Formats: sequence, structure tokens, C-alpha cells
Amino acid sequence: MMNKEETMLKKRLVELSNTAYHRDIAVFSDFLNLNELNILHTIPKNMLPARYETWGGYDLSERQMAAFLPDALCFAYPIKAVRVTPVNRRFSEELTHRDYLGSLMNLGIERCKFGDILTDGETAAVFVKEEIADYIAENLLRIRHTQVAASVQDMTEIQYTPRYETLKGTVPSVRLDTVLAVAYPLSRSRLVPLIEGGKVFVNGRLVTSNGYHLKEGDIISVRGTGRIVYDGVLSGTKKGRYMVSVRKYI
Repeated sequence: MMNKEETMLKKRLVELSNTAYHRDIAVFSDFLNLNELNILHTIPKNMLPARYETWGGYDLSERQMAAFLPDALCFAYPIKAVRVTPVNRRFSEELTHRDYLGSLMNLGIERCKFGDILTDGETAAVFVKEEIADYIAENLLRIRHTQVAASVQDMTEIQYTPRYETLKGTVPSVRLDTVLAVAYPLSRSRLVPLIEGGKVFVNGRLVTSNGYHLKEGDIISVRGTGRIVYDGVLSGTKKGRYMVSVRKYI
């Protein structure tokens, strides 16, 4: 059952779809987290007169913006990338995702106004709503004790190659819980509560059944833990099990 905030979000998304349909224009949401994307995906189709797409600025983005679109309309997402680099790399700290997130929130920016933060420990790229990109570039001057410079970049300038490790294992069937066990060294008694507790999403949709059957290419997000891609079955074994492969993003 939805709480008050979730009910209001659902109503807002339906309103955006109606606006796009009746005014024949592209209408965009704020950045939506996994729970919010799931609410969007589970709204009955007859309540959304305009079709929608979602994107977060790069492939495999977790936080994404929804675009509600009339038919045959060309559009561009109002997303900009802000590159953050230390002014003096020699004296800079190794900054984490949490550090960048905290500094952005300290600027008074709501979390829904920016999407994923990609960091390599030295620099970061933040995907933001177009309307706040310049504000961040002008005001994000320090993260922890490190002086930084922020600049708005064209989306084509952001080159992101995710780091991952390929893991293989044998499973009795291609179920969500057994495939997750290949990626995460957790017992079934610890994995099942994660799934049934609403922590696992497949392609942006909440899945609470540990017996959910996966398809090749499915993206699985475990809230607070990370993401994996199920690459499929490599071979069968003589005992009727399956050798599967997953990519676990680092």
C-alpha cells in the first residue's frame, strides 16, 4: 500500500502525462529513484495517455528522468553533466560518492534535481537538471577540505566506461535468488529477506518474488549494495544445473 508521498508522486506523474498529451509537448519529471521508477512502471497504462521513456544521462544510470511524449515528437532530455575536479590534485583528498552528495545537498539542492554521481576517487561527473547546472558550477567550490572547480559539459563529452568483474557459478535454475547468490556471497536466508523486503529491482521494476525468472541482459539493482547484469547461461552440467555469468559493477 502506498504512503502519502508515493500517492502524491503517482498523481503527479499522471498529471505530467496528461499535460504532454493534451498540450502536445514533451514534459519531464525530476530524477526518480528506484522506488519512484517502480511506481511509474506500475501505473496502469490507461491512466497515462502519453507514452513515456526514462533516461539518466548514460547507459546503466540508476536515477532517471521520465519523459512523457506525444507521438512522433523529437526531443532532448533537459539534463546536463557537471564535471568536478580538484584545483590542486597534489593536495586533494580521495573523495567518495557520499562526499560529493553531501556537498551538493549543502548547496540547498533537492536530491530529485540531480541524478547519478560517477566518481573515480579523483574527479566526478554529476548528471543534473539543466536549470541548476550553472548554479552548481558557480557555487560548488569545496568538498570536505579539497578545493574544487566545477564546469558544465556537453553530454557528448562525458565518457563513462563502468568497471565490473565477471563472475560465474552454477545454479539449479535461473531464479533471482540463485543468480544473486553468484554475485553476492550471501546465504539464501540473507538474500530472500532482501528480495521480499523490497530492496531488489529488475530493469527498474520492484521484484519481491525470489523465484522470479531472469532473462539475459536483465539489470538487477540491490538497493544499498550495487548492480549486476545477468549475462545468461553459458552451459549445462551433467547434474542438470546451469553455468551462468553475471557482471557485477564496482
